[in-house]
Amino acid sequence: MAAKSDYLENKIIDWLFRGQTFTPPATLYFGLLTANANDAGTLTEVSGGSYARVAVTASLANFAGTQSAGSTTASSGTGGTTSNNNTITFPAPTANWGSIVGMGVWDAATGGNLLVYSALTTAKTVNNADPAPSFAAGAFTYQEDN
Repeated sequence: MAAKSDYLENKIIDWLFRGQTFTPPATLYFGLLTANANDAGTLTEVSGGSYARVAVTASLANFAGTQSAGSTTASSGTGGTTSNNNTITFPAPTANWGSIVGMGVWDAATGGNLLVYSALTTAKTVNNADPAPSFAAGAFTYQEDN
């Protein structure tokens, strides 16, 4: 199950309860982890071998509304869950990336602030010359507390 980072939790509290401006990122950057994250943002991200985070524009077209997977209209459901509407494909590895155990979403292509993170259901070892890793449409899900 995906979780919010301390950074994002603080931004939401300041925006909702404290009247502070918060502009969500226009682009989200998906990354792969070889050691899972925690709320404080401690993690180990893949590096080298042509690895790069994947940019996905935050939009109705790219992420489903809460009413149903694949929807492209504003959320109106009650489940509090969204998912990716399109495949998210990473570069093909040109070196061993190791055992991928989780994923994260940042507000920048490098560095930046971790927003949400999740352990994978099943770890996946990615080696040099393997096919480019990807999340099929609907494979990444994020749920707000219900």
